Amino acid sequence: MQFIKDFTSELKVVSPGRINLIGEHTDYNMGYVLPTAIEKNITFELQKNGSKDTCNVYSKTFDTGFELNLNRIARSNVEWQNYILGVLNEILKRSDKLKGFDCILESNLPTGSGLSSSAALECGLAYGLNELFDLGLSKLDIVQLSQTAEHTYAGTQCGIMDQYASVMSRADHVILLDCLSLESNYIPIDLNPYKIILLNTKVSHNLATSEYNVRKQECEQGVSIIKNKYPKVDSLREVTQEMLANCKNELSQKVYNRCSFIISENQRVLQMADALRLKEHKKVGDLLYDAHEGISKLYEVSCPESDFLVNFSRPFDTVLGARQTGGGFGGCTLNIVHADAVYDFVESAAKAYKEKFNIDLESFQVEPSGGTTAISLISSN
Repeated sequence: MQFIKDFTSELKVVSPGRINLIGEHTDYNMGYVLPTAIEKNITFELQKNGSKDTCNVYSKTFDTGFELNLNRIARSNVEWQNYILGVLNEILKRSDKLKGFDCILESNLPTGSGLSSSAALECGLAYGLNELFDLGLSKLDIVQLSQTAEHTYAGTQCGIMDQYASVMSRADHVILLDCLSLESNYIPIDLNPYKIILLNTKVSHNLATSEYNVRKQECEQGVSIIKNKYPKVDSLREVTQEMLANCKNELSQKVYNRCSFIISENQRVLQMADALRLKEHKKVGDLLYDAHEGISKLYEVSCPESDFLVNFSRPFDTVLGARQTGGGFGGCTLNIVHADAVYDFVESAAKAYKEKFNIDLESFQVEPSGGTTAISLISSN
C-alpha cells in the first residue's frame, strides 16, 4: 500500500491475547470467568494522516490491507476487516473526533487457536485511536464497544470476557470477573514449580460459522423454559442444579446438558479462585480435567484432537491437569506441567499427536501478563 512508504508512527499499541483458566461459555450466560492476558499479542503502529475520513490499515503478518472511508462504513466480505470496521462503527457512534489515520499491525497470536486474536485486534485498535485522537473513552468503554463490534460486524454473539481480559489484565494475576455485574477481583496466580503450557491442535475454528451461536441460543431456550417455573430467573447464573432437575421433563436432553454444564462450570470458577488463593495445586488440576469432561460430553464443543491431547496428559504424574481452552472445536489445550518435565511431555505429546492425526503439534509456554498498553512515539518537546 502506498502510505507505507512515508509512514511515521506516532503511537505504538500492544494488545494481548488471553487464556481463560476456567469458565468456558459462562460469560454470555452472565456467569463467572477466570481469564488473564498473555504475552502473545498484536502490535499496532498508528499515525494521523491529515485527512478527514480516509483510513488505511495494513497487516504485516498477512501482507494485506485495505482503505476505508469513515463516512461509508459497511460490513466486508473479508472476515478480518470486519473486526476493524465494527470498532470504527462503534467509535463513530460515541465521538465526532475520529479523523483519517493509517495503521500497520503485526501479530504473533495464532489465529483460530482460542487465544482471542479477535478481541486483541478490536481492543488494540480502539485503545490506540482513543489515545491518538483523545476520544475520551474509558477502558470499560473500549471493552464494551469492542464486544458490540464483534456482535454486529463479525457476527459472533460473544460475552464480554475476551475484551475485558485483553484490556484489564494485570501481570501475575487472573481476573475473577462477574459477567453480570462486571465486578472483578485480581487473584495472584503462583503455580510454581508448574508452568502453563499450551498445545495448539492446529484445528482452526470460525466462531461465526461454528456452533458457538447455537450454544448461546440453546442456553437461552433453557432459561426461557426454567423461567416458567422460576419467574425471577433471567440467566443460568441464577439457576441451581436442583432447579434444573425440577424442570428436566420440560427440557430436551441436549438443552438440559448445556444448562447443567454452565451451572457446574460457574461453581468450578469459584472453586478455582479459592484453590489459587490457597495454592492447592492438585485441586487446580482436578478442576481442569472436570471442566474438560463437561466441555466434551455435555456442552459438546470439543473435538477429537483436543480430547486426544487431554486424555494423553492424564497418565503423567508431572501434569496437574488439562482442558480445551477457548470457544471450542479446536484451538489449544491448556496444560499445567511441572517445569522439569515440560520438554519430555511436549516431545511425547507431539510424537503421539503426529502419529494419530499427522499434524505437527505446536507448543508454547504462557505467563499471565498485563493488558493493552500504548506508547507515544512523538516527543512532547
